Amino acid sequence: MQVYTGKPPGGVPEKNQGMRVVLDMSEGLQGHNITCDNFFTSYRLGVELQKRKLTMVGTIRKNKPELPSELLKMQGRTVHSSKFAFSENATVVSYCPKKNKNVLVMSTIHKDASLSAREDIKPQIILDYNSTKGGVDNLDKVTATYSCQRMTARWPLVIFYNIVDVSAYNAYVLWTEINQQWNGGKLYRRRLFLEELGKALITPKIQRRVRPPRSTAAASAVQKIQAGPSTHASNQPEMDPVDTGSGKKRKRCQLCPPRQDSKTSTTCVECNKYICRKHTHTLCSTCREKD
Repeated sequence: MQVYTGKPPGGVPEKNQGMRVVLDMSEGLQGHNITCDNFFTSYRLGVELQKRKLTMVGTIRKNKPELPSELLKMQGRTVHSSKFAFSENATVVSYCPKKNKNVLVMSTIHKDASLSAREDIKPQIILDYNSTKGGVDNLDKVTATYSCQRMTARWPLVIFYNIVDVSAYNAYVLWTEINQQWNGGKLYRRRLFLEELGKALITPKIQRRVRPPRSTAAASAVQKIQAGPSTHASNQPEMDPVDTGSGKKRKRCQLCPPRQDSKTSTTCVECNKYICRKHTHTLCSTCREKD
């Protein structure tokens, strides 16, 4: 990971920054294709990557000096038409998706002017670019689903939160690839993995803790972990006070005000009444009367 902090005080702007970043981030890689947006793509970058046995596909800006002028002209171009330019190392296509607008894509892996059989007759270069360009966006999407980020004005913390999110997702991908049968069939495998990961990371710290927390609930949880797993004569596993089994019908929580309309599938194991997660540590009315 590289953090861009701007040019140094009194310094001059860095030239070819996009090329330098891609070469730094791809150090040590071979046999891969790199998909770039127009900030990074250039002919020089494609040549340098080929020396490392890497290929490149990416959109390219119209002000690049290596582009032929014929690819930039839009006068007389028909919609869905394509123009190609070839060199020893790269191929550039100019595709016209709508009137007076073109898209420029450079590739060092494509060597011909192949077009798709689709209605819009898109070049194969653009189809390959579209199929591989969403890696960063998809990673942002999945990390945002379960994130540890919090509001802060300190930028080092923002970077730390992102490192934790990305590392946790990478660990999940590796774990599920190695243990493909782990919780198979469940749609919330990643949530279960993050729960186990969090417990594994925090348990050694809690066991070494000397002073208990101020909160009664937190102190009870710390004492339970420090005491270790409880042993019963019957060797029966300890049961949670609620049943969170999936596949149940969702109903309104019995403890929340009706105006909140809090739906849940969690039930009390004593009386089988529906209780939302906010009240999982609270006795329902029936159990309270028994107690």
